[in-house]
Amino acid sequence: MKTIIASIIVLMHFGIKASESTSNSDVIIGEWYSDTKDGKIEIFKKGDKYYGKLVWIKNENVTDWQNPNPKLRSQKILGLTILKDFSYNKNSWDGGTIYDPNSGKTYSCFLKLNEKNELVVRGYIGVSFIGRSSIWTRATKP
Repeated sequence: MKTIIASIIVLMHFGIKASESTSNSDVIIGEWYSDTKDGKIEIFKKGDKYYGKLVWIKNENVTDWQNPNPKLRSQKILGLTILKDFSYNKNSWDGGTIYDPNSGKTYSCFLKLNEKNELVVRGYIGVSFIGRSSIWTRATKP
């Protein structure tokens, strides 16, 4: 009987830890304003990965004119998925990429919440100290 009770306690403990991990990882889900406030990005989860698409921009008619693929240059950037394939890893989301429609370039990227609950978005080439960060603010409550 003691073994059964101990097993239940252990399973409950791991179940609580797993749900805490999931809720911590999902905290970035929602809408975020870009650092310049001229765009809003919706971060969502598909499977165990995180993605972000442009759901609002000041000029809805802007096309992806800098895209390296000439066939995609006439598509509008509104609705474009610019964040792809992020995994949660102890207080940050990494392993993903960010597409910059202003330059047509894709960069390695990681995401992290700062102490003000703002999203630090760091795009880089090769190693993370060679890159640029921007701060996104939450557009909707989590």
